Amino acid sequence: MKCEWKQITIEELGTIITGKTPTTKKYEYWGGEIPFVTPKDLQGTKHIVRTERFITDMGMENVKGSKLPPDAICVSCIGNIGYVGMTTKNCISNQQINSIIVNQNHDADFIYYLMKSLWTFFKNYEGQSTTLSILNKTQFSRIKIRIPQLKIQKEIAEILSCLDDKIELNNKINENLEQQAQAIYKSWFVNFEPFGGVKPDSWKTEDIYSLANIIYGAPFASKKFNTEGIGKPIIRIRDIRNQQFTTYTTEEHPKGYLLQPGDIVVGMDGEFRPYIWGTDEAWLNQRICVFKNKRPYGKAFLYCTLKPLLHAVEQTQVATTVIHIGKKDFDAFRISVPDSKALDRFDALTTPMIEQIVSNCFENKRLAFVRDALLPKLISGKVNFDNLCP
Repeated sequence: MKCEWKQITIEELGTIITGKTPTTKKYEYWGGEIPFVTPKDLQGTKHIVRTERFITDMGMENVKGSKLPPDAICVSCIGNIGYVGMTTKNCISNQQINSIIVNQNHDADFIYYLMKSLWTFFKNYEGQSTTLSILNKTQFSRIKIRIPQLKIQKEIAEILSCLDDKIELNNKINENLEQQAQAIYKSWFVNFEPFGGVKPDSWKTEDIYSLANIIYGAPFASKKFNTEGIGKPIIRIRDIRNQQFTTYTTEEHPKGYLLQPGDIVVGMDGEFRPYIWGTDEAWLNQRICVFKNKRPYGKAFLYCTLKPLLHAVEQTQVATTVIHIGKKDFDAFRISVPDSKALDRFDALTTPMIEQIVSNCFENKRLAFVRDALLPKLISGKVNFDNLCP
């Protein structure tokens, strides 16, 4: 066979960097513009397009030995091992991540997919520990892998990247559609521009229940959870952001609610943000709720109304561990409800946006399925690329 795959170790791919967290007592290290990558930021798309936390230039200087350039491959190696992401700009990761700065002899995109293909290996390693799983830098560096010559690496990466590029394009379109809906909402219902800059007298102040019913997740038994796809998927707080679930349950709780495409779902611990559900139905687990719109349409209005209300609660919460939100907070929400004519006009503009967002999410799921089916076949060396080899 012309295209031979050789066995090497991860450390032969380039420079291995273990992340580090800037001194937490130094407040001037935090809140800047430099992305600070944690395992939470690796569970979405190929490229790390956003992070929950940022550091300042001073923070970067404090841990400059852990600086990552664009196209570094980040792999979570403590706790939930095996999540992978690719940097797009200079950044820092925390100590739960080992990263590969790929040398010129290898293709960074291919190495990203190669790390993703090691998911089963990483999960098996994680399962060997009865406490916190740790794959330290030395262990990570010495993992053996098989790779082809650079030309084949690029060919494989190009095939898989086409699918991921389309997924990321759909995500950008969705972000743009959401921004458009929010811009119209602000113009109409905050600045009152179509109404001469003044809120009409006919609009009434109501509670949130005038717009939506709130459905709370049920306390499903964790002992009935599985990762083999048996039963129906169950959505937990950590799954909301990326809308990717790996947990299933055979239980059908009497108070259970199946999350539907287009539902507005909110996690009640840690962060309080509304998300438009854009994938298959799934059971709603406890500490998650759905705001079920009462009007035939109007999901965009409800979404845009909820976002600042939830953010305000998040900003005022103080807790030593994890912040929480609940019915008492929701009961206190007060909103200005426009008349039916204004709402119907707003719905006519924004409902197609919400429908397109959900449609793009479903297309992303199909693209990811194709990518994940191709990945092991291409990375294993079973596909014949002899015609590309000298």
